Amino acid sequence: MIIYPEGHRKVRSGLDNLGTVHEWLEGRRLGLLTSPAGVDRMIRPAADILFSQYHLSILFAPEHGIRGDQQAGAAVAATCDARTGLPVYSLYGDRKAPDPEQLAGIDTLVVDLQDVGSRYYTYLSTLAIVLKSCAKAGLPVVVLDRPNPLGGDRVEGPALDPAFRSFVGCSTLPARYGLTIGEFAGWINSEEQINCQLAVSRLTGWRRTMYFEETGLPWVSPSPNIPTVDSAVAYAGTCLFEGTNLSEGRGTTKPFELIGAPWLNTEFVLSNIDQAALEGVVLRPCWFRPAFSKFAGELCAGLQIHCLDRRLFCPYAASVALLEVIQAGHPEFSFLEPPTADERFFIDLLSGSDDLRLHRGGSREDREGEADIDRAAGAFARQNHKYYLYSDC
Repeated sequence: MIIYPEGHRKVRSGLDNLGTVHEWLEGRRLGLLTSPAGVDRMIRPAADILFSQYHLSILFAPEHGIRGDQQAGAAVAATCDARTGLPVYSLYGDRKAPDPEQLAGIDTLVVDLQDVGSRYYTYLSTLAIVLKSCAKAGLPVVVLDRPNPLGGDRVEGPALDPAFRSFVGCSTLPARYGLTIGEFAGWINSEEQINCQLAVSRLTGWRRTMYFEETGLPWVSPSPNIPTVDSAVAYAGTCLFEGTNLSEGRGTTKPFELIGAPWLNTEFVLSNIDQAALEGVVLRPCWFRPAFSKFAGELCAGLQIHCLDRRLFCPYAASVALLEVIQAGHPEFSFLEPPTADERFFIDLLSGSDDLRLHRGGSREDREGEADIDRAAGAFARQNHKYYLYSDC
């Protein structure tokens, strides 16, 4: 049972607060970059609202599509939106930046994306690319802010090494960065000197300590494999398993809360894992059979992550501990090889460097590396406090 804080129902998203950016929208030809989770408190899509109230003329789709009908990694095609009749141009496929001709037909680009609080999520890269494209075109961008589902008071994991930038890591953020999507826009716009003309329709009633359920806002899956807030919490760490030959639970009803493989010895893992990394969480041995993705149709021995206390649970540290013990006890384990010799390991792109794969600073015998990561995460939070739009902590 969740006990909501007093006044939680007063939380309003940037879409609910359109009046605060009315002057940026009124009388202008608008483009909109959004996803299925771009809805107001009554679960009305941003595209429908802007189409009815303003001159919305074009839509842009991130990964998973404008209405959320595409699986992870699937190219999103240009199409026509069935509800508004507007053209939809993909920013996830062969082209990840808006075409200059598309931008020439609008005066302002509006962004309404529900992020999940983890650096690997591609919506951050899409937003960064859009800011750069609009800066070059001289177009203002209006971001309709949304709560970080994991709250805004905790930062975890190593910052990305700039040499490992990719579409799953566009900037030098920690793995869990503790910013809202609007705060991230301000951060990257300034820190990387993009200098796009930027406005943010702010949240009201939100506190940095809130997990998403505490906001009272409706949860709409931001992508097919993040169906719940629990999956978003686990994803902050277990997304790392995408870079391995273990299933991260795709193709099951508990993506990112389950990990496993037909060859996994769960008893060995539970007997040897560093218990210090499992505060607030219980690992339950189980069996599952993915309907698609890795090991589709095969029976997998697995572990389900049951989070009992989110304030204690550190998903990144727990996932690294799991990777360590699984690798140590299973000759079948491997990191996925790069597609070509001149590409990087996917685990390196996800973790933000090759340290995890090469065991630099992460072994159980040497915890100094982890202490350095914790210090760096704390430094990030302190140094970037100036970008906070909400400073209740």
